[in-house]
Amino acid sequence: MTEHETNSALQNALALALVEHPRASLQELACAVGVSKATLYRFCPTRESLLERLQSSSLNAYKSAIKDANLDTAEPREGVRKLLENCYKNKELTLFTIQHWQPELLENGECIIAQEKIDAFFLRGQQSGHFRVDISAAAITECFHGLFFAMIEAERLGRVPRARVLTIIELILMEGASTASSTPS
Repeated sequence: MTEHETNSALQNALALALVEHPRASLQELACAVGVSKATLYRFCPTRESLLERLQSSSLNAYKSAIKDANLDTAEPREGVRKLLENCYKNKELTLFTIQHWQPELLENGECIIAQEKIDAFFLRGQQSGHFRVDISAAAITECFHGLFFAMIEAERLGRVPRARVLTIIELILMEGASTASSTPS
């Protein structure tokens, strides 16, 4: 395992530990993820620096998920699938971000650009006739985020099996936003 993979695995484990134990000390977090206190202190010497690092990593993972989904050229169904798969790789960081949300994150220029890329993908899908036009592209983006957040939390709580999370989101999103589902029976 490379150092990057090790750091990524540690970040994801720490993000999940903070979701499950939001008031845990660094010592308790080290114990929860199975590393020594010294190892965790080398990774992040303070709780504040850990929170900042996880927020930054979460944003970077989100941006990479969008970039790697090739939303500028992807066919709508494939784009949704790739975006879901890419976001799911770092679901622990997403859970952390949801729980430790700060409104000023919405003002982050990088967050806005990332969201605009997803909006543009859904708008392109609307223009090509794949997605409903009676729901704005921005609203479809928000539905994507909301479904993803809700389903990974449901998985964490044991309410939805891991093997079904992405399939459920894709079905709800694609069927709910599809032009085929908007035609009267």
